[in-house]
Amino acid sequence: MAAFVVSPSQLHLVLLLSWLLCAAGALGFLPRHVAAARVGAGSYVTVSAASLAASGTTCDDPGPAIAPRQLINGTSAVLRLAHRHGPCAPSRSSVQAGPPFAEVLRADQLRAEYIQRRVSGARGNLKLTASSRPATVPATMGYSIGTLQYVVTVSLGTPGVPQTVELDTGSDVSWVQCKPCAPPACYSQKDPLFDPAGSSTYSAVPCAADACLELEIFGEGCSSSQCRYVVSYGDGSNTTGVYGSDTLTLSPGNTLSPFLFGCGYAQTGLFAGIDGLLGLGRQSMSLKSQAAGAYGGVFSYCLPPKETSTGYLTLGAPSTAAGFATTALLTAWNAPTFYMVMLTGISVGGQAVGGVPTSVFAGGTVVDTGTVVTRLPPTAYAALRSTFRTAMARYGYPSAPPIGILDTCYDFRRYDAVTLPTVALAFAGGATLALEAPGILSSGCLAFAPNAGDGDAAILGNVQQRSVAVRFDGSSVGFMPGAC
Repeated sequence: MAAFVVSPSQLHLVLLLSWLLCAAGALGFLPRHVAAARVGAGSYVTVSAASLAASGTTCDDPGPAIAPRQLINGTSAVLRLAHRHGPCAPSRSSVQAGPPFAEVLRADQLRAEYIQRRVSGARGNLKLTASSRPATVPATMGYSIGTLQYVVTVSLGTPGVPQTVELDTGSDVSWVQCKPCAPPACYSQKDPLFDPAGSSTYSAVPCAADACLELEIFGEGCSSSQCRYVVSYGDGSNTTGVYGSDTLTLSPGNTLSPFLFGCGYAQTGLFAGIDGLLGLGRQSMSLKSQAAGAYGGVFSYCLPPKETSTGYLTLGAPSTAAGFATTALLTAWNAPTFYMVMLTGISVGGQAVGGVPTSVFAGGTVVDTGTVVTRLPPTAYAALRSTFRTAMARYGYPSAPPIGILDTCYDFRRYDAVTLPTVALAFAGGATLALEAPGILSSGCLAFAPNAGDGDAAILGNVQQRSVAVRFDGSSVGFMPGAC
């Protein structure tokens, strides 16, 4: 990876291009983070050191949800999406300060291990999904919720009660806390508890209803003449309550009725500061499946590049994958909730990372909003780490102590600008996801970690999905960088 040498005329052209890109960013033609990082695109990318530091206290995007024009054509609902602990959170005063990053990584490891246990039994049984109809098989709908970080605000009932809920593609049952729940059975939240008795459109799900019978398949169902749900998560957290239906308002003019959800009366664990959870998994009780009739079973989201900016969740558009790099959607039949794809390779600085046979990725890759850093098979991670360190060594950045599971960290405090090698992930079918700076480093560390063994499922975490529009339909997953 030799250094670039340019002539004076080429340097003049580069400076002119830099000015034009900065002007485009200032005028709003490019997202702010893209305008700041696009110069030097190719093998390396240069960004301000401040963009890699901890987020500030002011929201850069205080307005309503905004999605690219191609994502809001036709029938669609767009929700503003923000980091739970950032200044753009919908109910900032109700959102607790974020835990230390090392603690986040510990919880993240629990979630990753749980996902891998769920999927590990499906090794060799991954199949292309022929339709969006979910499989119905016995499973435990649990996961480590401690790392979920992105929230949206919806309205539930008639009249509508605003509820700030966390977004999760790795679970199916949506739920909120309901009256008359009170501590210690329920945790404190600033937003009003949803009161079923105060909604003219609420109804409890009868024990004989198909929806309740589906819950019985998953280990819940009828109790004391009420359809009850119990969801136990991988870190010991759980929620228990009554399964009901009501009107869900996603955005002005976009309602879903009836919407099935859990009315939680007893919660324990790592839920404090939110009103509930919005499940976007692939099973019949998820929001994605319940909204399929209205929005065609298609949804996309863009996680913001930093805590001081916002992204969006869009249901129903785009109806086509134009503009997206797409790869086939796979299904692990013993873990059908998860959205899976096939990772085939990694490149650093525009060059494929060598020494990684495609067989190490045979366990598939889970695309997950709740996992923070991407997990790779050990062989792939070791090769990525070695290549990345070699590329960074040319600039002499001082190393920093590891943070939890992240072992490749740097100290950028003396620098105004930082130059990073580009990192790209290759998927089956030729799709490539080129990561921007927010998707390469987190807290100054390479935001990847190894799995327990080669062949285990990899996980595409939310750090690598920052600023990327990720689109799901019944047969493919698409990626569009620089979308928020």
